[in-house]
This record gives sequence, C-alpha cells and structure tokens, in this order.
Amino acid sequence: MADLFSNLALGFGVAFTPTNLMLCLIGALVGTLVGVLPGIGTIATVAMLLPITFGLPPVGALIMLAGIYYGAQYGGSTTSILVNIPGEAGSVVTALDGFQMAKQGRAGPALAIAAIGSFFAGCVATVLIAVLGAPLTKLALAFGPAEYFSLMVLGLIFAVVLAKGSVLKAIAMIVFGLLLSMVGSDIETGASRMAFNIPELADGLGFATVAMGLFGFAEIIRNLDAGSESDRELVQQKVTGLMPTAKDLKDSAPAILRGTALGSILGILPGGGAVIASFAAYTLEKKISRHPERFGRGAIEGVAAPESANNAAAQTSFIPLLTLGIPPNAVMALMVGAMTIHGIVPGPQVMQKQPELVWGMIASMWIGNLMLLIINLPLVGIWVRLLRVPYRLMFPCIVIFCAIGIYSVNNAPTDVVLAGVFGLVGYWLIKHDFEPAPLLLGMVLGPLMEENLRRALLISRGDWSVFLTRPLSAVLIGIAAFLLILAVLPTLRKKRDEVFVESEN
Repeated sequence: MADLFSNLALGFGVAFTPTNLMLCLIGALVGTLVGVLPGIGTIATVAMLLPITFGLPPVGALIMLAGIYYGAQYGGSTTSILVNIPGEAGSVVTALDGFQMAKQGRAGPALAIAAIGSFFAGCVATVLIAVLGAPLTKLALAFGPAEYFSLMVLGLIFAVVLAKGSVLKAIAMIVFGLLLSMVGSDIETGASRMAFNIPELADGLGFATVAMGLFGFAEIIRNLDAGSESDRELVQQKVTGLMPTAKDLKDSAPAILRGTALGSILGILPGGGAVIASFAAYTLEKKISRHPERFGRGAIEGVAAPESANNAAAQTSFIPLLTLGIPPNAVMALMVGAMTIHGIVPGPQVMQKQPELVWGMIASMWIGNLMLLIINLPLVGIWVRLLRVPYRLMFPCIVIFCAIGIYSVNNAPTDVVLAGVFGLVGYWLIKHDFEPAPLLLGMVLGPLMEENLRRALLISRGDWSVFLTRPLSAVLIGIAAFLLILAVLPTLRKKRDEVFVESEN
C-alpha cells in the first residue's frame, strides 16, 4: 500500500507540471470536440494526431492521446442527448433515453447525470489502474514467448466473442488483419513477402494509414451516403436547469455504480471496450428494472448506466496495455504505435524502467476527468453551435486534416492513396455488416504473435506441444477454445443478437 501511495505521489508530481497540465487540457478539449462532431471518431483522430506527438516528450504525448480517448466518451453524450446524433459509437445507447429526456425539456439533468456518471466512473477506473498495475506487472514478468502467444490468441478470440453480429465475419476480419500485418518483409530473414515488388510496401502497411482509411474516410463516405441532415430540431433550444433533482440522483446512483463495475471489467478484456460496455450496461438496466417499458422514453437510468460504463471501459483498457503490452481495442493499438514512435516498448518492463511515464499518465487521467467535468457543462452552448455547421461544409475539412495527418507520418504520398483505398474497403465492410475494429486489432497483434510464436518454437526446438505443456499457456489456450465454442453455439448467438438489437430500436 505504501508503494501505491509513493507511486501516485510520483505520478501527480509528473502530471502537475505546467506542460503536462496543458497537454492534458488540450487532449480533453480535442477529445470532447471529436465526440461532439459526428463523422470523425476517436480512432481516426488519434491516428491523425500521432505525427503531432513526435516533437513532444513521451509522457506529454501519451497524456494528450489518453485525454483525447476518454474526452471523446464525454463529448459523444452531449450530441446524443441534445440532437440524437451519437458523435461516438459508445454514445449510441445514450441517445435512446437522453434524446427523449431532452424532448421533455429535461436536457439539463440528462447532461448533468451523464457528466457526473462519467466523472465517477473515470475516478474508479483510475484507482483500478493504480491498484492492479503493479500485481499484473509481476504476473506478466512470469510470461515467456509461449504464454504471450497464447494470451494474444485469447485476446483475438475475445474480440470475436464480443464483436457485434456474425461470429464468422468477426473471425474473417481478424484473419484479414493478421494477413495485412504480414505485408512487407519477414521479421527474421528480411525476405520480401506479399509486397508484390511494390517499393512502397517493402516496409509493410502503416497501421495509422489503415486506421485512418477504415475509420476516418470510410465513416465520411458512410455519412455522405446517408445524405440527409440528421434531426437537429433541439439545437435551437437553450439548455436550462443543469442541476438534477434529488429524485434524479437517487434513481441514477445505482445505475452509475452498476455501469461503472460492468464497464471496468469489459474494458480490461481484449476486444471489449467502450462500445460493448455501454450496450451491456443499458441491457442490464433494462433487464433488472421493475418498469422496463420506461426505457426508450426518457428513463434517466438509460443515460446514467451506459455513460458510466463507456467511460470506465475507456480507461480500464489501459490496464492490459500498460502491464502486458497488449492492446485490448483499436484505440489502444494506436497507443502502442505512439509508444513505439517514442522508443518505448509497451509491457511489464515499462512500469519498472519508466515509472514516471506510467504513473504520470495514470495521475493525468484523474486530472483530465476533473477538467472534463468543469469545462464540459458550461461549454454545452458552444458544442451545440458547432453542430449547426452543415456536414457538407464540415467533411472537406475533415478529409484535408486526415490527408495531412497521414502524409506527415512518413512524408509519403502513397500512404494517402492507400488510406483512400482502405476508406473504400472500410465503407464496403460497413455496408456488408463487417466490423472493422477486429481487423485493426489483428493487424497490431500480428507481428507480436508471429515473433512470440517463432521464439517459442525456437526454444522448444520446433515442438508445438510447448503451448500445452506450459501450465499458464495451456490455461489461456483452454479458455480461448472454450470461448470460441460458446460463441458458435446457437443459443449464445441468439443472446448476442439481443444485446445489440437495442441500438436498432
């Protein structure tokens, strides 16, 4: 316990420097803006801003990128409630009851409960990261190549189990991601593979390029295809009475607690993340409510639970990244990229060799959550004004920023063209109900899996049974096999579809 307090003291010492406070504020504000504006998304923004972090110190860069991620969860709720436009995928569920509350003239309490729930969940998640960080790091040091490989297999299986819709499509996306990760040259021999003698592919595909195409450009094409300007009738109204009543607080408190607990667990699981957490929290509240018919008609629990869950999940997803070096979702995969750019190898060694980096980032999350609570509610009017800008004027700016972001990574025009190609691929995937997030996860974990697979086989002299003879590895492979069997069972598939059908009602 003494260690924990001394670590947190170190972290707050790092986070409270003027530069880091400023970067934390910038991250939180940019994140909120990203959450508010539909059609950008966290993944595309983090990919776009990666080049900007090149010149920043590593701690500051990670503090800013983390701020963008959890700030976007806050921002998404504002537009979901006021104008029924989820700025972030995790806020889709919030719109179901939040928008109805706004229609009843209760937009103020809905926004306040969303902010309070988010702040509480963020604080709990930050404490969890601090408490679980050191023990998990000790466990991670016991991992050899075989265990790491098995853990990554489990991570990809989780991504399949928790992906929306068809299991087969989720597996296809992961396999496609793994194939894309192999483009370039062999990690050991350096021989060219799947580069088709194209010099630009010799170093492989940049994950920032793929992410920007699949999530940035594809989202823009989808929004343009939808064509119609969304329902913006409430933008003209002034939001008044931000303070929730005592009854609002009493009704939402248990939902906030349950959402925080559920989100914290799902955030740690690979393939989970904020979107799954918000859907699951909403479904849970509806299932245990004495009056489920209230949901979808302005139930405050329908705002409190998903908002708490998606913020808790957004922050606890840093746990596997910081302790095991494994990204549990697409945004964390980009954080791996940011760390690599700054010469940091994510994993158990980071906590031991660079404690100021890890604890500085953990402490900044608490400061960032407080900043978001203070800055978001007074700025509601500004965010609403932004939404009056027609999308036809907004999207060219987004495209230009995306293109500049990709070009500045390697100063390569080919990357911009590739991102455009992946934009079309991403649009096709969305149209045919393929979820692109597992693809990016497969692409980031691919090289790590290949490296650990080869190392394990090298140590065991080509004996494949090493993955089953080592106890920890065998347990992880066993859990992965069990989950895959469960995912394919028809009864469970029906249950999965029920969870996600909430968003379509």
